[in-house]
Parts: sequence; C-alpha cells; structure tokens
Amino acid sequence: MGAYFQEEIECASAGKIKQMQDERLAAQVKHVWDNVPFYRKKLEEAGIKPEDIKGRDDLHKLPFTTKADLRDNYPDKLVAVPLDDCVRIQSTSGTTGKRVVAYYTKEDIDLWEDCCARAIVAVGGSKKDVCQVSYGYGLFTGGPGLNGGSHKVGCLTVPTSSGNTDRQIMFINDLKTTILCCTPSYAAYLGESMKEMGMKPDEIPLKAGIFGAEAWSEEMRNDIQKTLGIKAYDIYGLTELSGPGVAFECSEQKGMHVNEDHFIAEVVDPETGEPLPDGEKGELIFTSITKKAFPLLRYRTRDICILSHEKCGCGRTHVKMTKPLGRTDDMLIIRGVNVFPSQIETVLLKEGYQANYQIIVDRVNNTDTLDVHVEMTPEVFTDNVGEISRRQNELVAALRSMLGIKANVTLVAPKSIIRSEGKAVRVIDNRKI
Repeated sequence: MGAYFQEEIECASAGKIKQMQDERLAAQVKHVWDNVPFYRKKLEEAGIKPEDIKGRDDLHKLPFTTKADLRDNYPDKLVAVPLDDCVRIQSTSGTTGKRVVAYYTKEDIDLWEDCCARAIVAVGGSKKDVCQVSYGYGLFTGGPGLNGGSHKVGCLTVPTSSGNTDRQIMFINDLKTTILCCTPSYAAYLGESMKEMGMKPDEIPLKAGIFGAEAWSEEMRNDIQKTLGIKAYDIYGLTELSGPGVAFECSEQKGMHVNEDHFIAEVVDPETGEPLPDGEKGELIFTSITKKAFPLLRYRTRDICILSHEKCGCGRTHVKMTKPLGRTDDMLIIRGVNVFPSQIETVLLKEGYQANYQIIVDRVNNTDTLDVHVEMTPEVFTDNVGEISRRQNELVAALRSMLGIKANVTLVAPKSIIRSEGKAVRVIDNRKI
C-alpha cells in the first residue's frame, strides 16, 4: 500500500464505482444529445433516446465513435459547450488527414490534471520531489498534462520539454531531478547519453520515470531501469480523451489503472464490435463521462489490450489494462502474417541490442520484404565482416522464431539510425497497398 492523490476515489468499492459511472454516463448521453447534432443523429439512427441509457449495463447499445468521425467533424462540430466556455485546445500529431483538435473547459483541465497527479503519486511522487517534464509542450498533450499534475502534487516542476539533451542532463544533475516524464525512446536515449558521459546509475539522482506516448516492451523497461537506476512506469492516454493520465501504472508495475470515475473502458472484438470479458484480448474502447467540452462515446482507440479486475497489491480498485499489445492499425501484415513492431523490439533487446532499430517493409515482384536495420552498441561494435554476418544470421533466426517469417537483418554502426527526441519513427512501409 502506498500513498494516493485522491484515496476515496482511487480505492472506492466496485459498487461505488458502478454507481458513479451509471449516473455520469446517463448524464453524458443527455449532454451530447442536447448539444452535439452529430451525436443526436447517430443515436437516432441507432434507435436510441437518452432515457434508454440508464447506466454502464446499457453501454453496448451506443454506437462507436471513430477517428474518421473526428476528422469529418473537424474542427469544432463535436464541441458540446459554447466555445466561450472553452479555454484551451490540444491536438494530436495527425498521422493521416486532418488533425484531431480536442477542446477543454477550465473544469476539464482541472480533472485531467487530477488524473496526472494520481499517476505521479502512484510512482512515489510527493511535494518533496523534483519532476522534470521532458514531453513536448504546445499542442501535444504530454507536456501540459504532466506539468499540471506535477503542480497539483506540489513537486518542483522543471518544464524542459523535449530535446536539447545536454540541457536535460544538466538539469537532472544540478536540480537533483527525482522523477522524469518523457517518451520511453527518449528515456533510453538519455540513459545512453549519460552512460557515454561516464555516469553510473547510482550517480544519477532520478528514482522514477513516467513514460508513455509510444509502445514499449518489458525488455525495454528493464533496459531503461538498469541504465538510469530507476523504476520505470507506464502511463496511457489519448488527446481525444484528454491526454496522458487516462490510465497509469502503480507500484506493482503490472498493468495500468484506468481512472474509472472519468472513463469507462471496454474491450471488444475488433471485427464484430462485440464486448469481450475480462482476460480476453481485444480493441480498447473508451467513453468519457466527465468531460464537458469534447465528450466521446465509445471511442475506438485501435489499441489492443486486456482488462482485469483482479485485486491489486497497491490498494487501488480501478480496473487495470495491460500496456497496448499492438494496434489494429499499425499492425503490419507481411506475407499474410500479422507483425507488430513490439515483437521485433522484444527479440532485439533479448539478444543484447538496444531499442534503436528501423523496420522497412517493401513489395518486390509481388512479394512482401521485411528488412530490419539494427544499431550495434558501442561495446559490441565491430567492422569484422565475418563477425557481423554471424550476428546477423543469429538475429534472422531469432526473428523467424518470434514472427514465423524471415526478416533480412542489417547491423549498422552505433548512432547511425536517426534519433527522434519525441516519438521514434520505427516503421517505413514502402508498399503501395
């Protein structure tokens, strides 16, 4: 058992959580019916009136909301309050088409910051800590979310944003930063840079890291923990729902607690849309039940995960989700086989390489090709052609065993794959599908 930011909510009974969700869901459906023509039309087409939704047990009756719906209603057709009541927007990085723009009232921001504060306290944070927020600021939700959460906890907040690695390291050392918030790939990069400067893990003042916005494996977690001498915790969120803090890891480091007083989580079969029970792998769906400006009903995240209501050693009672086990849309189908980048990362880290790699997919003579470029670490760097060939063959065999198909592996010199200080670009798909 540890400390909590809002114990009465975080440790509420199942009955109390259900009552909260029932009341808030019914009110939210009425709110969007009254204020968002898009939702009213969608509900009417599904033959649903607000009074049909009495609580969580009626959730499955509601239609899904998709990324396409958000793009079609860009920029503000899904806003459920007068624009005068909105005080901020955040926006996604927009991988395809129009960006997603999310609107917030002052209360929406307040509740979002509560969620991020819970995440900081869950990793052992208190007002005695120095919290360095090295996520991007601006339109990206990472920086503003953790910044607000850190203020609420009372930490000394260092808003470095991403990039300028030398300055990041200087502040970690000089200000004795204890909690680092950034993407896992940037945490790994910072660790790598500190190691090169001759810093040993026990000389680094950090004790915990809150890393999200990217998929990362357990092997990468272990790697980061070892290099930085910290405990590394996962955090989950989407701009569409608010940002980071939708779910967060506790001291157990075995899945993330969903903030169920603000979001109802479901897992459905990605093909049929049918809800799945606890323990079954499927697509994660979220309904925001407290957000006023930009509330989404049954939003399809495209993330694949498993939900669990098993009792947690930390004392929190909210449902847990696994870290995303891949996505229904960044899944690569290569020669008919489903391949997730996280599987490749797992193999590389197990074989002693760092998570600096690039996957290049192409189609040659109507056949898919899968090439993986992997950086050698400075310790094992060699220009001995025979030795490189031997190691490449070892990786080819290990990847075939994991994926069930052959990948061509090229080992490249340390630091030769371009570094991203925000989200790493792992996959280049050159197929014209």
